[in-house]
Amino acid sequence: MSDLQQKHFAINDHFYDFIDNWDYKLYLLVGGYGSSKSYHVAAKLLTKLLKEKRKALVVREVFDTIRDSCFDLLREVAEAMGVDEYMVFRTHPMQIRFKNGSLIIFKGMDKPAKLKSLNGVSIVWVEECSEVKYAGFKEILGRLRHPTLSNHIILSTNPVSKSNWCYQHFFKSKTGEVILDDEQLYQERIVVIGNTYYHHSTVDDNYFVPEDYISQLDDLEKHDPDLYRVARKGRFGVNGKLVFPQFEVIPYQDGMEAIRRIKHPLKKNGMDFGFVESYNALLRLVVDPDEKILYIFWEYYSRDKDDTEIEEDIKEFKETEELIKADCAEPKTIRYFRKQGFHMRACRKFKGSRAAYTKKVKRFKKILCLDTCPNTIAELQELTFAEDRDGNIIEDEFNIDPHTLSAIWYALDDYEVEDLKGNALRPRL
Repeated sequence: MSDLQQKHFAINDHFYDFIDNWDYKLYLLVGGYGSSKSYHVAAKLLTKLLKEKRKALVVREVFDTIRDSCFDLLREVAEAMGVDEYMVFRTHPMQIRFKNGSLIIFKGMDKPAKLKSLNGVSIVWVEECSEVKYAGFKEILGRLRHPTLSNHIILSTNPVSKSNWCYQHFFKSKTGEVILDDEQLYQERIVVIGNTYYHHSTVDDNYFVPEDYISQLDDLEKHDPDLYRVARKGRFGVNGKLVFPQFEVIPYQDGMEAIRRIKHPLKKNGMDFGFVESYNALLRLVVDPDEKILYIFWEYYSRDKDDTEIEEDIKEFKETEELIKADCAEPKTIRYFRKQGFHMRACRKFKGSRAAYTKKVKRFKKILCLDTCPNTIAELQELTFAEDRDGNIIEDEFNIDPHTLSAIWYALDDYEVEDLKGNALRPRL
């Protein structure tokens, strides 16, 4: 630690290496509530800027939240370190000026375009990075290029859903590529992969937190296990109520063998159209009506392609003459594919169809997805319902926009699953 830090400023043992380590470009701090990760990021940043003349940027998703969080925390840590006399805190504009010429500026990431220029910036701290849009993170990653000083991005966050970009970028990608098994991080606590320094912490790493606060976190295990996992254990997982708790991933060979054994298989195909921001999703499904099992065994998933490119990608459907039920909101697109020889038909939609179709899919005893469908797995395995302000679930809104679920809706729009009372609802032709 720097001799600028006075004796009355104490740090937690688990953060000693982190504060003075500047060997890597990316620093990801994941931790539970009260683990002191943000406090030590502030100490790391101040220590560096007191030693070297640098310009740093501190960002959060919403600018209005910065003053009561990062700005006040930096002032608190500077006072605890006894170094506040070496800097001036200004609120209009919000910045911290150091007597050695260093500077900390603050911005919101509400619109990534606000970061058109990172001129002179060599260090960026992204607080609550899981709340920042992936486009914003990529903007920072692409623009941070100081010509003479080392460049560093520090990201701090509570763990969130595994569907969040933060998990998919640093741990397991949407396509299934494993960068780092998060279980390894929980065990080893500090891990370095390439140019990324990973750091995991919980409230147990903070020697200065009151015992009653730890007791409050422990009590969460009884009445809110999701929050307990995040707040107390500092682990990624599912936040909220799963839409499809019966969703399972199975090996391709096992799945295809199970499909071959179905006595009365019903083959279905559904397609959701996208373009630049949203995705095209086409799925092949098989329903086992006797066992009430839905199999998902093939997927097509793309973005930013025009109709002619998609036509080439899925031309096998024209050759096999398989029926594709597609989004009825895109009649021109459906007409195009029909003219090209595809057996494509518009699905049915009605007021409340999103919730009704979701309930239909939930009625399957099992939803078995073959491991060759990574995008379906990424979207549906941990899909959760959105909630209103009172914490009630919204039955037709989710934590993400699941294009593969839309494809399933359309594929099954003429099929009903046996209801819970055991009344068989015959498929409509």
